[in-house]
Amino acid sequence: MQSMIQLILDLINSMAVIVVLAYVLTRSEFYNQVLENKVTVKNRACLILIFGVFSIYGTLRGIEMMGAIANIRDLGPTIAGLVGGPMVGIGAGLIGGIHRYSLGGFTVEACSLSTVLAGLIGGWIYQLRKGKFVGVSGAILLSVGIELLHFALALLLSHPFSQAWVLVQKVIVPMVIANGLGMGIFAFMIVNLLKERETEAAKRLIEGELQVARQIQQSIVPHIFPAFPERPEFEVHAILEPAKEVGGDFYDFFFMDDDHLFFVVGDVSGKGVPASLFMAVTRTLLRAKAEQGMGPDEILSSVNNELCRDNDTGMFVTIFCGILDIHSGEVIYSCGGHDSPFVRDQEGRVEVLPPAKGPALGAMEDMVFQSKGYVLQKGKTLILYTDGVTEAMSRTEDFWGKEGLMDSLCGIREIAASSITSKILGDVRHFAVDTSQYDDITILALTYLKEDDGIEN
Repeated sequence: MQSMIQLILDLINSMAVIVVLAYVLTRSEFYNQVLENKVTVKNRACLILIFGVFSIYGTLRGIEMMGAIANIRDLGPTIAGLVGGPMVGIGAGLIGGIHRYSLGGFTVEACSLSTVLAGLIGGWIYQLRKGKFVGVSGAILLSVGIELLHFALALLLSHPFSQAWVLVQKVIVPMVIANGLGMGIFAFMIVNLLKERETEAAKRLIEGELQVARQIQQSIVPHIFPAFPERPEFEVHAILEPAKEVGGDFYDFFFMDDDHLFFVVGDVSGKGVPASLFMAVTRTLLRAKAEQGMGPDEILSSVNNELCRDNDTGMFVTIFCGILDIHSGEVIYSCGGHDSPFVRDQEGRVEVLPPAKGPALGAMEDMVFQSKGYVLQKGKTLILYTDGVTEAMSRTEDFWGKEGLMDSLCGIREIAASSITSKILGDVRHFAVDTSQYDDITILALTYLKEDDGIEN
């Protein structure tokens, strides 16, 4: 018993080296081509050579016993057949078999033949399953079956039979265990590698779909600037940067008629695809209501009721929207749980727009929204933003905050809307350098450029 255990340990030690080398092989670009069924003539030759050498190594590291060799020689050709097909299996088997034949011994015919048959059987399984790997349990059973065939050939072809019988009794258990264990470990590596490839392929597919979703999301908000080059009364510019591939922030602006510009910034609760879908629905509803000529408070009230219906997800959206009279500069605005915008004049003075009270949309039906008015004089800019701006975090986990945004606005020298949004975004990135963007960032600047018509603030 002790000698059998020692023989098992010796064979396992030899098998471990092959397993390590096989692991390195499975992580190579060459083997990736094999898994993709790109078994070219060059690849076949490489597989034959590699696993043929493994077979020779299994013989050389074997244990001499009664004029024969206890070994793991069949492991290499079997694996070769399973991963490369019959030609590869037979080729590796011939290399291992011819080497074994050159060593002689009373079991030479049986051992040499079994090595070739191991590769052939492995290749036959490969062909039978059309290149699909047999799995861990299937590979172990195959290895055990090949070793049993090996010993059957030894009893059939080796003489004297009595000596072969004694040899088989001594080595059958160690060789079955060592070869089966080695095959099982290799099969486990292959199965894991295949799962990794499937996961990576699924990940690439999802990433590709999300990239398309990002492009669609970016395309449904206005993205061509200057937006209205034929209208000198004002300039509008906006930036949207989702924290993920897609997000829940949005902005929009469009003419309700020749004299009135509707504009809005919103922030949906949550992130990712669900938020982006809720955002698309919200934007569509806002456009539909605004085109009916409603006031901002009426628009938010109507959209809120629509969003509350069948809202099983419990999602909500904060919104600030307004209507600009491009001739007078008067802005009528309403707010649904959103931060009040900042107003900046030509001299760089900054103030917060007087808040208009109202809850977030989508939480409860029949809510009341307040409407307020403000007159933009020439050179004044209305700056709308989402909390991804003020909640940007530095490496020291400090928030940029409204103070940071106000400082950024005070430091801007130009009044162009595009310059203001670019400056804010640049300052946010500088503050949050080397940190991951946690939330979507949206900034909209609306600068009034027409001469004052005498309406007082």
